[in-house]
Amino acid sequence: MTDTDGRTLGRPPLSLVIPGALAAALLVLPLVTLVLDTPWRNFFDELGSTVVLDALGITAIASGVTVVACVLLGTPLAWLLARVEFPGRAVLRAAVTVPLVLPPVVAGVALVTALGRNGLIGSVLRDATGITLPYTITAVVTAHTFVSMPFYVLSVEGALRASGDKYDVVAATLGATRWTTFRRVTLPLAMPGLVAGAALAWARSLGEFGATITFAGNYPGTTQTMPSLIYTTLQSRPEVARTLSMILLVVSIAILAALRNRWLTTP
Repeated sequence: MTDTDGRTLGRPPLSLVIPGALAAALLVLPLVTLVLDTPWRNFFDELGSTVVLDALGITAIASGVTVVACVLLGTPLAWLLARVEFPGRAVLRAAVTVPLVLPPVVAGVALVTALGRNGLIGSVLRDATGITLPYTITAVVTAHTFVSMPFYVLSVEGALRASGDKYDVVAATLGATRWTTFRRVTLPLAMPGLVAGAALAWARSLGEFGATITFAGNYPGTTQTMPSLIYTTLQSRPEVARTLSMILLVVSIAILAALRNRWLTTP
């Protein structure tokens, strides 16, 4: 085995090859078996059914709005974390990452306690406007945004920190306001991170299940997303559940292919 400069490195040790091969098998074999076990003869029939189209439509709308919300809200948050010194910044950064490790059902319970009919904010919203969020498409978007936002914010913050603030300083010395610097200098430099973060947020939104079913329910044609439909179908029609899973697998591979130049190529 040789390195990139053509030097001989010797044979890879079995102590690394064996566990590496086992890890690869654990990751690849379930996907291969899903592809092989999918009833392809009925694939397009199931894809065209009303319940699947409804779930696909809700998933597409929710994930699309989620990305927009992440970009509009998460970009300023990432900029604040990367560029502005303020008391409690470290605490805020830690809080932003919590949804990454929070069990999805717990995330759903947290949303209910905050935005439910009797929640801290939800009760005020209900009394003031008569609007309730749970079990609506808005609840689906809220749940998806809650679990997807950290992926976007961390990606954008990382891009902002990687580009540094030296160009911001130069722009300021030339008389640019901080808003102008953000629009004309900071944002373009961080654009790869924004695109990658948006794709990751979209992918996370597509696969969201626990927080959504807890906060928004699983009502066909209203709040039932593809993961919720797969879970429900798996109980009675496992072959259909495999077909539906294959649809999301194809979408996930497409997202991975779109990100390959950023995450999968060697510098």
